[in-house]
Amino acid sequence: MVSKKRLAEYEDRIKQATAILSVISEDRTTPRNIRRAAKEALGMLNSTVLTLAVRAANAISVLDDISQDPNMPPYTRTRVWNIVSILEVVKG
Repeated sequence: MVSKKRLAEYEDRIKQATAILSVISEDRTTPRNIRRAAKEALGMLNSTVLTLAVRAANAISVLDDISQDPNMPPYTRTRVWNIVSILEVVKG
């Protein structure tokens, strides 16, 4: 059982990740497939059906797939890695 303090921390991390994903998904300088994947990860994080850990793990999986895309701008790749590191704590 997760304590209320830890649950609040996890929810805050999910909010941080969704904020960054929103920026990526709306950035017109980012290739369309990467924006689409960001929206997919965003949808997974916003789902209320699954636990926080499963939502984080699913989003990380999608982001890992796109992080190797050679067409991704370097600043977007840095943001994706940042999101993954934020979510790793929740998944953990």
